[in-house]
Amino acid sequence: MTTSAVIMLVVAIALVWGGLVVAITFLVRHPLTDDDEGSDGEAPPGREL
Repeated sequence: MTTSAVIMLVVAIALVWGGLVVAITFLVRHPLTDDDEGSDGEAPPGREL
């Protein structure tokens, strides 16, 4: 492989794994919650999906 191909490979791998690390870090700091649901377990109006 040429030098430019290796550099592009390293950049692509860094972007993918870096994005994964950022996403996991964000979710650890800001976990998703289901507090929007009503007490009966049904979704409020407009949240049927």
